[in-house]
Amino acid sequence: MECTVSWTGAGASTGAGTTSGSAMSFLATTGSGHTLVMDGAPDAAKPENGGANLAPRPMETVLAGTGGCTAYDVVLILKRGRHDVRGCVVKLTSERAEVDPKVFTKIHMHFVVTGRGIPASAVERAIAMSHDKYCSATIMLGKTADITTGFELIEA
Repeated sequence: MECTVSWTGAGASTGAGTTSGSAMSFLATTGSGHTLVMDGAPDAAKPENGGANLAPRPMETVLAGTGGCTAYDVVLILKRGRHDVRGCVVKLTSERAEVDPKVFTKIHMHFVVTGRGIPASAVERAIAMSHDKYCSATIMLGKTADITTGFELIEA
């Protein structure tokens, strides 16, 4: 897996001779050919060192990627179990350390799974399997963060 991240902030050359409207914006190009823009938070004390809130923060993308990783697992596990899963949403809330490095210290994942005739035990098992065995992102973040989960099951 590869990814190239380029600073596109004010004063930076992007290779195309252009710059962005933020001092701290970055463009990530993944090995699969997709791009993702990230930006820093505005810094009132030193605007030249802050972003312009034009895109997600890098740590927000880490959290989003973790949600995508675990939701993917849950849907796949339920589908492989021949359950009629029709929707899956996971809302992540987190806390970070107050001092650098500001790692995640707590993450809660709340899943809302929609489907027909899916037993709650199957959802609980799929979440546990993702959390304990399959989701690389969750397992990595679990080294610094207390990760908890919950779910609701909606019949549809």
